[in-house]
Amino acid sequence: MNQQPQDALGAGTRTAGEPLEAARAAMVLLHGRGASAADILTLVPELDEGGFAYLAPQAEGGSWYPFSFLAPLDQNEPYLTWSLETIGALLAQIGQHIPPERTILLGFSQGACLALEFAARHARRYGGVVGLSGGLFGPDGTPRPYAGSLGGTPVFLGCSDVDPRIPAARVRESAEVLRRLGGAVTTRLYPGMGHTINQDEIAAVRAMMRAVTGSG
Repeated sequence: MNQQPQDALGAGTRTAGEPLEAARAAMVLLHGRGASAADILTLVPELDEGGFAYLAPQAEGGSWYPFSFLAPLDQNEPYLTWSLETIGALLAQIGQHIPPERTILLGFSQGACLALEFAARHARRYGGVVGLSGGLFGPDGTPRPYAGSLGGTPVFLGCSDVDPRIPAARVRESAEVLRRLGGAVTTRLYPGMGHTINQDEIAAVRAMMRAVTGSG
């Protein structure tokens, strides 16, 4: 694995929807392990009601970090830091046109873990944070000395209750941590669901998007 921080709007980032200069809001979409920016952008037709610019960075080799998100933090370094820096650089570029309060961070699987960890480490008011089948990093008992406040940011966590990669207990713990940081957290654990995204999650994200654009 050879990933390093990339030019956020360079060749590694795919886009869809409105141009940033014309959009009312933005969404950063973070793909899962073994997937791609193009894969995560297939959600756009299910989500889009207009007004959003969609930006999906690409992890080198299809992976943002090498080991499980439950591994000791140092085992996923320096890749975890590089991946979080890529998100920060992308948000900085978006921020030249659209403020964080109208920007949603959304990730699936590996991308969900990154979205949640970034929001916790860089707590502020976002348009929304969506973790689909993910949780905060580190083994059980990891200290979480996050600072700042999410300031009422809507946060949605959705996952199977029997996902072999994402323990339900970690989803609940992540929800509680983000709630303590000031997030308005909704958690849904779906009985027997696979490692996938369902229509209830899509509907929840669309409602969040309508709130951001004022069209709900």
